[in-house]
Amino acid sequence: MTSNQESSEKPGKTTAQRPLAGVRVIDLTSVLMGPLCTQILADYGADVIKVEPPEGDIMRHAGPLKNPQMGPIYLHVNRNKRSIMLDLKRDAAREALLRLCATADLFIHNIRPAVMRRLRLSHEDLKAVKPDIIYISLVGFGQDGPYANKTAVDDVIQAGSGMPSLFQQTLGGEPAYVPGVVADRIVGISAAHAALAALFMRERTVEGQAIEIPMFETMAQLVLGDHMAGKSYDPPVGPMGYSRLLTPNRKPYRTLDGYIGAVVYNNKQWKCFFDAIGEPEVFENDKRFSDAGERAKHYDAVYGVVAGYFATKTTAEWLDLLNAYDIPCMPLHTLESLIEDPHIQAVGLIEDQLHPSEGSIKVMRVPSRWSNADLSLRHHAPHVGEQTLEILKEHGFSNAEIAALQGVQTP
Repeated sequence: MTSNQESSEKPGKTTAQRPLAGVRVIDLTSVLMGPLCTQILADYGADVIKVEPPEGDIMRHAGPLKNPQMGPIYLHVNRNKRSIMLDLKRDAAREALLRLCATADLFIHNIRPAVMRRLRLSHEDLKAVKPDIIYISLVGFGQDGPYANKTAVDDVIQAGSGMPSLFQQTLGGEPAYVPGVVADRIVGISAAHAALAALFMRERTVEGQAIEIPMFETMAQLVLGDHMAGKSYDPPVGPMGYSRLLTPNRKPYRTLDGYIGAVVYNNKQWKCFFDAIGEPEVFENDKRFSDAGERAKHYDAVYGVVAGYFATKTTAEWLDLLNAYDIPCMPLHTLESLIEDPHIQAVGLIEDQLHPSEGSIKVMRVPSRWSNADLSLRHHAPHVGEQTLEILKEHGFSNAEIAALQGVQTP
């Protein structure tokens, strides 16, 4: 792995036990998909150098802000990174980027490949300065298909993957997007997995490679993995769609005073459920509840019957009852109540941190727990180009080179 230096700002512990300590990532991504991928690598200890144009990552402007260019979504996907400002339309900046890449293990971008070729920053261009570099392209669509040059954003990929039509099919009314940037986040996580696998492979083969992560195909695989159903076979043995997921009655159950999320899933849980409510004979006499095959044929009716039971008690009463029988259940949270959840608070998922410019902010720690690794915060999400001078000096730029480079970059 490539050696690197940590930023002088070190809120956390030593980097000796960070899983990706010694790995350097050149991050030419913006918005959410790419930055989430690279933040995962940064949280694991990689030295992620975020390359930004003079105007910065567009996601800096999203959401309510305390200070310009430091929006909440940007803050939540760019911690543990360092930022360098480079206007890659200028030759001097491109040459500077190549010098950075010569010390890197991974290069990750979410710019259309045709543009990267025009910038002379293709995989072949980077191999010339670092033969074993791992070059990851986050694209909207696979480059060997007819959509190769189309622009892609989360909503468009949601639509293309069929997710909004599933809401319509299940609930009626108009198609609807998931109120979350799910395609960007899922593909970003997939890209992080690919990066880790490529690093491991390079350790064994001593070879880098180019990897393409397409949004459309990744999300299509996710949706069809659930809903290929009968068309998984040739000839088909039934329609498409996993019936349990598409039943209109699969939704939070109304209680006497609110709603609850609960799933009575296997035979043991169904028996326990009817024992708990004092009606064991229903399980014994109705195969829709006691036989998995029959349940699969009658999901909507089964969930409809259960909905009637849930309407007879309060949410708290149901939580106590279901938890006693180990039946999966949770209260239906709002955004406001989620951050107050006692489990979320007990495990310290949301931490109060002091950002150098934004003051007190809430930061979500890495959710996983490691027995022998340090994943604590090293440095907060940076301002545009905050570490430019530091990074250039690390890479051997002279004062004259730095002055010339900054001179042509001044907006």
